[in-house]
Amino acid sequence: MDYKLFDAEYKFMNIIWEEEPVKSGDLVKLCNERLGWKKSTTYTVLRKLSQRNFVKNENTIVTSLVKKEETQKYESHEVVDKSFGGSLPKFLTAFFGDKKISKKEADELKKLIDSYKED
Repeated sequence: MDYKLFDAEYKFMNIIWEEEPVKSGDLVKLCNERLGWKKSTTYTVLRKLSQRNFVKNENTIVTSLVKKEETQKYESHEVVDKSFGGSLPKFLTAFFGDKKISKKEADELKKLIDSYKED
């Protein structure tokens, strides 16, 4: 499955992930409050994401079919692949730039890296 979401779709999905299960009428109100969308815009995006199997709208109850973590994983891989030729070290070098991290953060990153290392 292609987990690509455009910016507006991602904002829409964040509302669903935070509020699900949510009635479609309540979703319209939330999208108006948070995104400034009209009812027709909300239903158009809902229909498109339903067709792409991101959400389910059953008996006016909207739920996600894709976890937020899945889309984040997809997007992060896309950034590393597209902008850094798939090189995680190049990505991290650009990400950190002039930033300094705490010893605790460095230790957490080391543990994370060690958990993904091939033997």
